[in-house]
Amino acid sequence: MKRRRVEGSAGVYHCIMRTVGGQRLLEAGDKEVLRRMLWKVAAFSGVEVLAYCVMSNHYHVLVRVADREEVVVPREELLRRYGALYQRSGTPGYPDAQQMEVVLGAGDEAALRWEARLRARMEDVSAFMKTLNQRFSVWYNRTHGRFGTLWAARFKSVIVQNDPVCLQTVAAYIDLNPVRAGLVTDPGDYRWSSYGEAMGGGSAPQAGLAQVVGQGDWKHAASDYRMVLFGKGYHGREGEQCGIPREKVLEVLSQGGKVPLRDLLGCRLRYMTEGVALGSRAFVEGLADAQRARAGTSRKTHPQSLPATDVSVNSLRNLQKAPVR
Repeated sequence: MKRRRVEGSAGVYHCIMRTVGGQRLLEAGDKEVLRRMLWKVAAFSGVEVLAYCVMSNHYHVLVRVADREEVVVPREELLRRYGALYQRSGTPGYPDAQQMEVVLGAGDEAALRWEARLRARMEDVSAFMKTLNQRFSVWYNRTHGRFGTLWAARFKSVIVQNDPVCLQTVAAYIDLNPVRAGLVTDPGDYRWSSYGEAMGGGSAPQAGLAQVVGQGDWKHAASDYRMVLFGKGYHGREGEQCGIPREKVLEVLSQGGKVPLRDLLGCRLRYMTEGVALGSRAFVEGLADAQRARAGTSRKTHPQSLPATDVSVNSLRNLQKAPVR
């Protein structure tokens, strides 16, 4: 008897997609387009992105998929999701959002067929990955004047237990990719990752990582997740070539995972300069100056720290006592 693929079920999935032959094909601009497409396809598919990271020859994404049988998607929500991906016409066989509103509003057999076709692609991790990979491949080949496959075979996926320790471990593994690759020593300095985007002020990755930590919002989750990242990213084990230096880990420990305002503003300025705010550098820096002015008068918050029983925090505390190698 044919077994049902696990990806057809509700749950949390860690998905990995690699370029053909492991070639380092994705430059900065390509990573940015893939990052933006990721959020658009997720909005259409109805999956919740908890963490992600785009590297030069692969990407990771941690998503939570709801049970399709328990999700009620009214027509208004269906149109909203459709508009997230097909706001303008351009995809062969798919009308733009306004045209689709007319089609579904007719309520005839054609409308029912379209509804069934669209709903079949929602709350499904395989459909989510297929849509993302196909759309990006078309854009990449057209932009770079190439043809043929971009991705190596099918994506790999692992279902993850919906448990705080498991979720934090996988999310940290994903966000620490650029640290392990030797690109940065602070995962917040890498733009094309959930933590880097969250540090840059992105509300969507902030919400996803808050779910990973088990907090209601990023304000309370930010320091907790930073402690997890630096605990798991410590470069102190024999044989490791890259990682977070011990001194940096101790600095984060002494700050309780909180990010000094000057560093936080630096993250946001870097994120805006690299493409979130469009305009001259003077314009972007002017926005940063305005942020600094507002931050100087705003009330400071005090995010809660992780419980003493959390293994990642205990490992940090043990590191603080350990001798320098």
